[in-house]
Amino acid sequence: MRSRIVVGIVAGLIGGVVFGMMMQMMAAPDGKPMMAMVAQVVRSESLVVGWLYHLFNSAVIGGIFGWLLGNRIGGYGAGLLWGALYGIAWWILGGLILMPMFLGMSAFAPLMMEMMRPVAMGSLIGHIVFGLVLGISFLLLNRSRREIPATAA
Repeated sequence: MRSRIVVGIVAGLIGGVVFGMMMQMMAAPDGKPMMAMVAQVVRSESLVVGWLYHLFNSAVIGGIFGWLLGNRIGGYGAGLLWGALYGIAWWILGGLILMPMFLGMSAFAPLMMEMMRPVAMGSLIGHIVFGLVLGISFLLLNRSRREIPATAA
């Protein structure tokens, strides 16, 4: 039987793929895809490493979503609302505080540096989209989990 945490992990991976595709298309200030900047957090230049790191984070963040908010996701409105708010929270924590610090910048540097503001706004949109996809995916996966009858042993 799948728990809310497992459903959240799967929903996080779905949202992570969507957000990752967006980052693959967005350019960092150096002209490379944003996913290359993600790879730099773990001291790599590889897009594959960037994707693996991003999807790992997406799974963890999705699992936390299921654990913290899973009981609140009963319909589409709740999935969209809580997902968007969760995405914004992770933009602040991850995109504005942790990632800049891991890259040797100060917290909130993407908002304070002129050349990074477009990246910060793209990241905000990506995190909101991630949250929306996470919330709806969680709702649909959790509903299907409850509709599957338990098998007799």
